[in-house]
Amino acid sequence: MTTQMQPEIVLYDLACTKNVCFSPVVWRIRLMLNYKRIPYRTIFLEFPDIEPTLKGLGLLLNESAVGSKSKYTVPAIHHVPSNTYIMDSSPIAQFLESKYPDPPVPLTSELGREIEAKARAVGGTAFRNSIMPREIRILSPRSQEYFRRTREAALGHPLEDLLDQEKEEQAWQAVDNGMRAVSELMQTHKADGPFVLGSRPSLTDFFIAGSLQSARMVDEGVFQRNIKYPGYKDMYEACLPYMERSD
Repeated sequence: MTTQMQPEIVLYDLACTKNVCFSPVVWRIRLMLNYKRIPYRTIFLEFPDIEPTLKGLGLLLNESAVGSKSKYTVPAIHHVPSNTYIMDSSPIAQFLESKYPDPPVPLTSELGREIEAKARAVGGTAFRNSIMPREIRILSPRSQEYFRRTREAALGHPLEDLLDQEKEEQAWQAVDNGMRAVSELMQTHKADGPFVLGSRPSLTDFFIAGSLQSARMVDEGVFQRNIKYPGYKDMYEACLPYMERSD
């Protein structure tokens, strides 16, 4: 009889009808957990259940962020050995790196910061506008109602307005040169390995790969728009071993 390792981490993730992780920010942490081989189990939450669940766990919003867009969100974790609860990908990554330093995952670097900032600035809007109206298709009816109500209030128009094929194509064409530039940045240390810093992954790799895997879970077409750039493609493929577990 084989005994399974008891989970040291409970990961709170976003539920979808595919029963897999599809949130880019949760994927960053899941990639880190998988890479470090930290035993964990997942609890999937529907959109309307995130705030009451995390409040019930005793998680508090950052008081300095009152009045800002700070909100209850996944990922959140429960570190079982220390009975510690943490919310948001950045503090979770810092906690995991301090508790499980081997193998190391560099949380930041000058090159990584440049890549993340430029990736957001260049392709962020086109990416979000392509993913958002398609994301609702993989949500349960309860989450669909919440998602549509909150997203359309922010947008000021129906989600379906983002699905204008001509406008979407124009948006992606407009960012093509910028995407190519970011792709080249990702290949800065290509001679040393497929990751941003060379032979081993950093959190920047998980940021990019997690976003790409999120797109793939939502819509293969959006994923293919990104993966055609060599830097994005190489980084994604290098992270595939750490994406085998998605639930």
